[in-house]
Amino acid sequence: MIQFEGVVKRFRRNKVLQGVDLTIERGNRVALVGSNGAGKTTLIRCLLGEYTCEGRVLVDGMDPRQHRREVLSKVGFVPQLPPPLKMPVRQLVRFAASLCDADPQRMEAVAARLGLEVEDFRGQPFVKLSGGQKQKLLIAIALGRDSELLVLDEPAANLDPEARHIFFQLLAEKKDTAAMLISSHRLDEVAALVNRVVEMDQGNVVLDDRVADLVDLSSRLWCRVRLNQPEEAFAKTIGEWNFRGSEDRLVWEGQVAGPDRLRFLGVLARYAALLAGINMQETDAERDREAAPSG
Repeated sequence: MIQFEGVVKRFRRNKVLQGVDLTIERGNRVALVGSNGAGKTTLIRCLLGEYTCEGRVLVDGMDPRQHRREVLSKVGFVPQLPPPLKMPVRQLVRFAASLCDADPQRMEAVAARLGLEVEDFRGQPFVKLSGGQKQKLLIAIALGRDSELLVLDEPAANLDPEARHIFFQLLAEKKDTAAMLISSHRLDEVAALVNRVVEMDQGNVVLDDRVADLVDLSSRLWCRVRLNQPEEAFAKTIGEWNFRGSEDRLVWEGQVAGPDRLRFLGVLARYAALLAGINMQETDAERDREAAPSG
């Protein structure tokens, strides 16, 4: 579906892409990872036809600059940085829907699932929304339509844990019908979402590897964390994941989206000296055990 053939991009004397060769087929959910400045966003902009480049970029055999409308009609895109649009929220949704012959109500329904009621912000300029609200609306516009390719640049960076879980559910609904290219500077942010990892460094692809596709994108984990002693900093951090603590603040319980398990464990690792125990299990498995007859 997507082909990069010897793609080189220069900004004056700075060669940002060094001759990238990469093919992405339907059914691929690709994590595009690398440090800031590795060339990830530049590669995405070449894919979307925003930049000229040497070599060839093809989407279903079409050059994204020569066939811009046809290519973009296939793509749902969430940028890393929200554009500074002054257009009112409702007008933006309708405008975006008109560009791809989509139903604006479907986009609004996706936004509502993420926790953003478009009706409540209908006349407010997009640029005046909070970072999380902007991200939810951009995701709703990208996923609230039929797309053959999803290009997501740091898509969940400003989402709260519950919105992240809904976002993963939305991706699960698309995984059999769309290829996905998910860019992040941290692999733990996206590892459980993908079945392939492409790492870039200084404009080169330095790793292209298939990974086990074992995580249900819509799953949840029930988690219980025990501490050796209460700690205010830990309470604040775990509270951001909507965990609830016991009266003595030594036991904390809550749910984590399945694809977020590695990210959550990374958060706990900051407080390793405080941890007395961690228990994590799939909520579906837990319900099955509770429903099973005893004896």
